Amino acid sequence: MKDVAGRTAFVTGGASGMGLAMVRSFAAAGMNVAVADIEQQALDRVAAEFAGSNGAVITIQLDVTDRAAMERAAEATEQAFGNVHVVCNNAGVAVGGNVDEMSYADWDWVLGVNVDGVVNGVQTFTRRIEAHGEGGHFVNTASMAGHIAVPGLSVYTASKFAVVGLSEVMRNDLAAKGIGVSVLCPGVVRTNIFDSGRNRPEDLAAETDTAAALLRGEGDQAEQEARMAQILAGALDADVVGDMVLHAIQNDEFYIFTHPEIAEITNARYQDMQAAFARWTEYRKTQGV
Repeated sequence: MKDVAGRTAFVTGGASGMGLAMVRSFAAAGMNVAVADIEQQALDRVAAEFAGSNGAVITIQLDVTDRAAMERAAEATEQAFGNVHVVCNNAGVAVGGNVDEMSYADWDWVLGVNVDGVVNGVQTFTRRIEAHGEGGHFVNTASMAGHIAVPGLSVYTASKFAVVGLSEVMRNDLAAKGIGVSVLCPGVVRTNIFDSGRNRPEDLAAETDTAAALLRGEGDQAEQEARMAQILAGALDADVVGDMVLHAIQNDEFYIFTHPEIAEITNARYQDMQAAFARWTEYRKTQGV
């Protein structure tokens, strides 16, 4: 989709972090943008930011786990701008801790937002984009944790592997219908993901204090906060990601990797898999199966 001016984008988790970066990049490129987010105060800040600009931006409060609300958000966007062309399923949350420390509430919350939230966006908008026949593009936000196992992030990693797999299937299923797909796989980006518990619903409240578990390791709270500061010191600025996503849409790039240096780790995983294939090939030979 080379020419995006005048097209309409719908962005979940769009009031902060990478979602807001996408909104800014899209608006600067002349797109109409519907900003969907669960945080009304953040939406109010976005509305104020664009109030004095020429950007065509509306805000919609949305819990992406609510399918009926997603449908209403789609209708509101169409009423404001007409057909939707770009859908960025970006809303996401994280909880830290080893797999044996997780509760059902942890699983339900993270998978509900990170996986079901993407599914709801796909289900709601695919038929709409197919129906108007003007082409379109989905951007699903995953993570490098969708390609490599991250110790201490069991639930989050599982959710992001799911998003990568779904996106790869969508790419094949929708290509013939003129709908592109990208999967955003960032490394550490300066966002509020480490504070996502602020939006955790009461009925899925954490059974234990896992907020600091994202850092894992020994030390008191001050030491953990120092480690977090060190992690974020090398983080990529979110605004850079917005331009990368726009580039991917315009050039039909599937994988969006913000940190190419992580390729070494993914290569090591691939080599482990190839070695396992070789061992099992030998096993079948020796067993005659």
